[in-house]
Amino acid sequence: MCVPEAEQVGQEIENMDNNNNSSSSSSSNNNNNNKLESISEDKAVVERKQNLLNFVPSLRSGEWSDIGGREYMEDTHVCIGDLAKKFGINSYSDEVISFYGVFDGHDGKCAAQFVRDHLPRVIVEDADFPLELEKVVTRSFMETDAAFAKTCSLESALSSGTTALTAMVFGRSLLVANAGDCRAVLSRCGTAIEMSKDHRPCCTKERTRIESLGGYVADGYLNGQLGVTRALGDWHLEGMKGMGEKLGPLSAEPELKLVTLTKEDEFLIIGSDGIWDVFTSQNCIDFARKRLQEHNDVKLCCKQIVEEAIKRGATDNLTVVMVSFHMEPLAHVVVERGRVRRSISAEGLQNLRGLLDC
Repeated sequence: MCVPEAEQVGQEIENMDNNNNSSSSSSSNNNNNNKLESISEDKAVVERKQNLLNFVPSLRSGEWSDIGGREYMEDTHVCIGDLAKKFGINSYSDEVISFYGVFDGHDGKCAAQFVRDHLPRVIVEDADFPLELEKVVTRSFMETDAAFAKTCSLESALSSGTTALTAMVFGRSLLVANAGDCRAVLSRCGTAIEMSKDHRPCCTKERTRIESLGGYVADGYLNGQLGVTRALGDWHLEGMKGMGEKLGPLSAEPELKLVTLTKEDEFLIIGSDGIWDVFTSQNCIDFARKRLQEHNDVKLCCKQIVEEAIKRGATDNLTVVMVSFHMEPLAHVVVERGRVRRSISAEGLQNLRGLLDC
């Protein structure tokens, strides 16, 4: 059974206090008994709250990818258990920082591979790492993008683009950074919590940003060319990007989401957009939970997600990275579903009555 949120626990304590204050009309004996009972109940709530907040994640990760229905494989990914150790950097922190990423290339695989290989190093070599990770990650996305622009200017054959989604786990914190339409979904007691937003031209917020920078959306594509509104690379596409103050409508700046992990948080799925073409976020969490309950093997679960996506008719490259926050198998829970209201039009009702009268 899932532990209540910390805010809910606090509300429970407040409600208990109010209930106890309203029962002062009882006899002295009863008051003492009630007080003892109240103390016992409060202690149970506090213990549950501490159990929630004192959670220490035990990390396991797995990954799987497939070319899918494409002629070329342009997805790539990375899983680094200890970012500072990987690059021999003294982080001045006792906390291990783990790094995971999925990169979905387009017009070639060079940008995706470049970002996979360079972004983690740029992050750890930033002067503010690891003290100001949110600023560091945002800056590193932009710096990696600029570095790829220089590489392309020297060798035009490398010109391409890539979406990028990274997740960093340090202590009980999870920081997700996204530029593009890869997606990260957190399983919290079996409920899907989306940790990123898909950056597509149909998004009102993105469209407003695009138009303010001189871009436009045509037939669902950015400047009639790209199906995403944020990506690294694509410097070869005219009118998409600019340097310095003269920015273009295609942005490499990621959107960030930071959460504090609790015992309720089970695992994180990061997938390239080919996965989300055939899975909803909740459907993918449900599918993954069931498999993990069967075998508790994170890598095998990733493989099964990819295989299921192919069975469902996915035609894109497919990549899944999964990060589990527990060693033990997942508990069975009942996930509450939102009520779906159904209605029938007056015309439909009239037609139905006609059929029933026949």
